Amino acid sequence: MNRLAADTWTLTQRDLRHWIAQPTPVVIGLLFPVMTVLMFGFLFGGALSVPGGGNYREFLMPGMFALTMVFGMESTMASVVADAQRGVTDRFRSMPMASSAVLLGRSCADMLNAAAVLVVLVVCGLLVGWRSHGGFLPTLVAFGLLLLLRFALIWVGIYVGLLMRGPEALAAAQILVWPLGFLSSAFVSPETMPGWVGAVAEWNPLSATVAACRGLFGNPGVGASWVAENAVIFAVVWPVVLVAVFVPLSVRRWRGLGV
Repeated sequence: MNRLAADTWTLTQRDLRHWIAQPTPVVIGLLFPVMTVLMFGFLFGGALSVPGGGNYREFLMPGMFALTMVFGMESTMASVVADAQRGVTDRFRSMPMASSAVLLGRSCADMLNAAAVLVVLVVCGLLVGWRSHGGFLPTLVAFGLLLLLRFALIWVGIYVGLLMRGPEALAAAQILVWPLGFLSSAFVSPETMPGWVGAVAEWNPLSATVAACRGLFGNPGVGASWVAENAVIFAVVWPVVLVAVFVPLSVRRWRGLGV
């Protein structure tokens, strides 16, 4: 266990040093959600209404927090594929280290990145008028649910990245992240969507986290459906299910590389 922890921390530091040496992708990753908030909050927000009434920017911010956790899958997949293309993965596999340490190091580094992105988005949200009205503990729980979603999606990204054979396949996989993000309650309520589309959006794991955060933050637009009323439960169950499925798949795929 001590060896696993030491190897994991070493590989986490490796990824952090890469970000320091090449900060451009990190900066772009931080600026993109800020630009999206400004675009939807100020350009489109006036044309959008919140079911039940309320400020659209307060409706938007929990969706943006969760959406950023989803879009983080793209950087996870890209990092895994880049390591494979450069031969780093093969070198790690030949070294005397815990076999799962590489994957855990990747997940720890991505979690630190997710926390940094959330801090930037919270500051941006406060500047455009968003506030949490739910109190300290519910607010803390909401951010915990956001990071739980990110942790689960990291393992989805790791597994998909390990399956990819090159940049073309990676680009196709990254494109599929967008429907997952936009076919949700992040920007508009599922109640305003056509029947089957709204049902898909309602059961999207992202929507569960969004609805839970809106409720915990005391922001408008939680929704009145059964899923929305039990959003906190689903915001825990969905990530736990994803972790239970994709951690074993990722470890098995890692161990089977080159076989």
